[in-house]
Amino acid sequence: MHAMPRGYPRYVLAVMVGINFLNYLDRYILPAVATKIQGEFHLTDDQVGLLQSAFLLVYAVATIPFGIWADRGVRKTVIGIGVTIWSLATIFTGLARSYAQLFAARAVMGIGEASYYPAGTALLGDYFKKERRGRAMSIWAAGTAVGIAAGFAGGGIVAGTLGWRAAFYMTAVPGLVLAVLAFMLREPLRGAAEARGPQVSKAASITWRTFLELLRIPTMRATIAAETALFFVLGGAAFWLPTYLQRRFALEIGPAGTLAGGVLVVGLLAGSLLGGTIADRLAIRRRMASNLPVGIAGFILGAVFVALALVMPSLVLFVPVFLLGAASLYLYNGPYTAVKQNVVLPTVRATAVTVALLIEHLLGDSYAPWAIGRVSEALHSLQLALLILLPPLLVLAALFATLGLRHEDRDGRAMEARWASAAPIP
Repeated sequence: MHAMPRGYPRYVLAVMVGINFLNYLDRYILPAVATKIQGEFHLTDDQVGLLQSAFLLVYAVATIPFGIWADRGVRKTVIGIGVTIWSLATIFTGLARSYAQLFAARAVMGIGEASYYPAGTALLGDYFKKERRGRAMSIWAAGTAVGIAAGFAGGGIVAGTLGWRAAFYMTAVPGLVLAVLAFMLREPLRGAAEARGPQVSKAASITWRTFLELLRIPTMRATIAAETALFFVLGGAAFWLPTYLQRRFALEIGPAGTLAGGVLVVGLLAGSLLGGTIADRLAIRRRMASNLPVGIAGFILGAVFVALALVMPSLVLFVPVFLLGAASLYLYNGPYTAVKQNVVLPTVRATAVTVALLIEHLLGDSYAPWAIGRVSEALHSLQLALLILLPPLLVLAALFATLGLRHEDRDGRAMEARWASAAPIP
């Protein structure tokens, strides 16, 4: 690869953050306008929740071919094509005239967005060395927090003034511009950021054996199990938060979306940035990997704060407590993304992310909006549904992550040793 300007990795990170922002903005416009869609199409809680579940289910399954393609092909191309697909699908969501059309548009959007996480994290993994990777991934993950918040706030405000369809139209042009920028990025050699070992232009062939080998890594298993429980909480809470604010505290759609977005952007941004910084500093001080403990602390604190927030009788009390819960939960984001990059060979990083996402979305958040909607319908209370399901799953996430504590550093060193002794792949 030709020499590149010193600041080029930061430019790549900026583009990746922008795409990640749009990724989640497009995804979370739907929760912000859910009550409007329910009213127009006469939908129950579980039906509107199923729209998000359809997106997440297709997203999970589609990560398999996209992840393999990202490891065997040009990752920037995978990203550019995916951004184009989901930007067009967002437009068609706004054009939908029936529940079936809405369902189909959200499913296609899942196909497009499935491309980004495996290819994007693998690309960044080859632009930043291990000691800088946690912070880079946390900055990248901050785009998630800001995107979710912008989806809620922007979606709610636009829906309240111009109608819910206009909320989906507003992201098309930025998406297509970012797709062009992705196509224009330089593709780094795989392993370029590793201290030792070969640098290769493409990965080895991916087989079922590769999938099984990834799942044999104890740290990967623990991380995936913890994130699966967490994803149910994050997916369910994020989808239902605007509706909860409208029902519990009698807010209108615009203020509910804005408040949900504001709480999430502050909490999630703070947690994402702080988590990576803490993990990197602990790693330097202890001279060993320290990503998993940061997430465990966040899960436990999050369980306490979320439970407390859901029983608060007033909005004034709910907001600060939920804010602390959101910040605590997202301490995991950068560190756990780095974990999945640190314990696998550079040639299978995108596939490792694919395996993780497939399991986490299929068993975690893909059915969370629908499941919470079903429990809400059965109990006639969204508050009880959230209280019964969310805090216990956060405790479970902490327990799962604890199982990987003694393996994290050892698995990382094992990967480094294997890569240092590897022969270049033709």
